[in-house]
Amino acid sequence: MVDLDRRQWVTLVWAGAAVVLTAFDGSVLVLALPAIANDFHASTPALSDLGSVLAIGSLGALPLATLADRFGRRRLIAGGVAGFSLANFASAFAPTLADLALLRLVAVCFEVLVAGVATALVVEEAPRGQRGRAVSVLALLSGIGTGVTVIAYPIIAPHWRWLFLAGGIGVLIAPLIWWLLPEGKTWLGVRITGSALRLLMQPPWRRRVIVLAGMTALLAVLLEPAGLLFTVYATRALAMSPVAISTLIVVSGVAGATCYLAGGYLTDRFGRRGPAIALTIATAAATSLSFASGAIGFFVGNVLWSAFASAATPVFGAWSAELYPTRARATAEAASAVAASVGSIAGLQLVAALSATTGLGGAIELGGIAAVLGALLLFFLPETRQQPLPE
Repeated sequence: MVDLDRRQWVTLVWAGAAVVLTAFDGSVLVLALPAIANDFHASTPALSDLGSVLAIGSLGALPLATLADRFGRRRLIAGGVAGFSLANFASAFAPTLADLALLRLVAVCFEVLVAGVATALVVEEAPRGQRGRAVSVLALLSGIGTGVTVIAYPIIAPHWRWLFLAGGIGVLIAPLIWWLLPEGKTWLGVRITGSALRLLMQPPWRRRVIVLAGMTALLAVLLEPAGLLFTVYATRALAMSPVAISTLIVVSGVAGATCYLAGGYLTDRFGRRGPAIALTIATAAATSLSFASGAIGFFVGNVLWSAFASAATPVFGAWSAELYPTRARATAEAASAVAASVGSIAGLQLVAALSATTGLGGAIELGGIAAVLGALLLFFLPETRQQPLPE
């Protein structure tokens, strides 16, 4: 990353700030979910329904992402930060679980938008041989945002509303992003013609959209229920305290932070497709292990899950951006998020239906089969390392 010029560093700093805020706001619900469930007397099916509502929020990111392809990255990132920050602040005052779900749906819409557009911007502006490492830095900053929540929540638990209040700080930072984040040179150098969605439906982009969407949906069948409900599982099935859960998240986060950087180096050196397939299968196996054994297996599985998934983040971040033209890159990122929402809803409803008979852990574990099938779809995508970004 030493080869970045001043404009590239400024881009990374302010796009990174947006991602930190996104990760902080997005992690509050997961970490505080046991306390939220207690406050609203919510059952496992009710929590699965909550997760399904949140997944629908990704749908709203798609039309907004098309605006990023037509009008630029900077304004949509800044507007997205303001949008989810306002929704998070309002979440602190939600009187019912349904009200909280509605507010979180709005927040998720803007969080998905910011994450996708920021990734597209960083990949577009990074040197060709360092795209993976640039995305790994962005992923590491995302981990810092989550880490703030992990450290803060045990101190204030069970007062989860305080964290949503703190999320309102993004309203103050959004104007700075608007003013100080440079618009991408790559986007400025492309002539925008026609609809981004229409462009993606043309060959060869259509096949890439379908394959990556299918993989993303199948992986989400496992990872969404596992990521949303693992604190509930740890609390109810393993009787872990908030401090113990946060300790596990800290250990997993340290492993993940190391693997973010390792994944960026790995993909810039050895390519996208091979590492993506191997890391996706390893992530599925480790996630399933977390819910297939007792407390020790849960701890080890979570650390491995975090390590493999973190290493995969810069691989997919660089690969997905390189697969699509600049004229539709943000829209393509949002389309993958929509596919993930479909898989998330399917996975959460599967858990809601099966948890009464198989237990929460067993129901989540079954999603590992879908995740492995999704990894195999990646063989149909081309290798893109060191290739010019398509316009």
